[in-house]
Amino acid sequence: MTGESTASPLIFGGDAQTPRAALSVLPPLALYIHIPWCVRKCPYCDFNSHTASPVLPEEEYVDALLADLDQDLHAVHGRELSSIFFGGGTPSLFSAQALGRLLKGVEQRIAFADDIEITLEANPGTFEQDKFVAYRKLGINRLSIGIQSFQQEKLQALGRIHNGDEAVRAAGMARQAGFDNFNLDLMHGLPDQSLEDALADLRTAIALKPTHLSWYQLTLEPNTVFWNQPPTLPEDDTLWEIQEAGQALLAEHGYAQYEVSAYALPGRPARHNLNYWSFGDFIGIGAGAHGKLSHPDGRIIRTWKTRLPKDYLNPAKSFQAGEKALNNDEMPFEFLMNALRLTEGVESRLYPERTGMPLESLAEGRRAAEQSGLLQVEPSRLVATERGQLFLNDLLQKFLT
Repeated sequence: MTGESTASPLIFGGDAQTPRAALSVLPPLALYIHIPWCVRKCPYCDFNSHTASPVLPEEEYVDALLADLDQDLHAVHGRELSSIFFGGGTPSLFSAQALGRLLKGVEQRIAFADDIEITLEANPGTFEQDKFVAYRKLGINRLSIGIQSFQQEKLQALGRIHNGDEAVRAAGMARQAGFDNFNLDLMHGLPDQSLEDALADLRTAIALKPTHLSWYQLTLEPNTVFWNQPPTLPEDDTLWEIQEAGQALLAEHGYAQYEVSAYALPGRPARHNLNYWSFGDFIGIGAGAHGKLSHPDGRIIRTWKTRLPKDYLNPAKSFQAGEKALNNDEMPFEFLMNALRLTEGVESRLYPERTGMPLESLAEGRRAAEQSGLLQVEPSRLVATERGQLFLNDLLQKFLT
C-alpha cells in the first residue's frame, strides 16, 4: 500500500490544499506503561518521576492502570500488541506480584503477538536485582538497566544510589535470571569527565556483553536541579572526541548504531523504540504517559495523561489530561522528527502509509534539506546525511510550515 490510491476517501486537515487518504493498513501497536516513582529524583532527570513513599500504592495503581486502559480500548479494537514497555520512574520498585496482575489484566483486554517484546526498566541496586528471576517468569523478556556510569565519583555527581560493583553485578544477574536480551543505559559528557573516563565506562559496559547499549550525552534540561545549578561539563572539543572514539569502539565490538543514541548487536535493536521512530502506534497509560493512535478514517490522535500520581489515583479526576488531532500541516514534522533519528532512515513509502499524506507534501522541504546537504538524495528512502544526523534540528526546520 502506498497511501496514494485515488479510490480511498479523502480527509482534509489544517492544510486544505493537501488531501489525506484513509489508512487501509494500520501501523503496529505498542503499549507504554508509566510507573512514576523513584527512590530519589536524580538532578539531571526531567522525566515525570516522583520520590517514592516507604509503601507504594501498588494495588491502587494497577487498578488505575487497567481502568485507564479500558478507556482507550475503543480505539484499538481487534488489534494486537507487538511490544510493551514499562518506563519510569523506576518500574522495578514494583513487586512481581503487582506487575503480574497488571500483565494478566492487559492480556485479557488486548491480544499479545506471539513474539511480543516486553521491556522493564530497572535500576542496578541489589533490591531490584533480587526480583529479576520473578520478572522473567512473568513473561518480561527484556530488561533496560540504568547504569549511567561505573565510576563512583561520577555516580555521586549524578545523584545515583547504586555503586559501580552493583552495576556490574546487575548485568550478570540479568543473564542468570534468563534475560538473553538486555540493554544498558550509559551516559557520557558527565561532570569533569575526560576522554579516558568515558571510554573506561564504555569498555566496562561492552565487557558485560549486553545485546543493546543506549549511549547518550548528558544534557541540561529545564526544570531540573542541574539546569538551576549547572555542573562543570567537558569542553566541546572533549565531547566531540568522546563521541568519535566511543562510536569507533562500539563498532569495533559489533554494536551497530541504528539511532542517534542506540547501538545494538545484529538482530537486537529495541523493537518498541523502533515502533516509535517509524511512526507506529502506542497506547500510553499511567501518570504522565503519552499515546499516539491512528484510525482507519485517517485521523491520528496524540493523547497525554494527568501527570501527578495523586491526581491519577483520584477517582474524581479524569485519567486523560488532553488530546490533539494532528493536522496536515504538522504531519511532515511529526513523522520526520522520529524517522530521521534512525541512521538508515525509513523507506519513503512509509510516509504515505503511516500518515495518509501524499509523498509530494514533503517535496519542498525535501529539496531544501537535500540542497543543504542534510538529507540524502535518495528517492526511495528518507534518510539524513552524516551532517544531518549531527544537525537534526536544522534538518527538521526544513519541514516546518
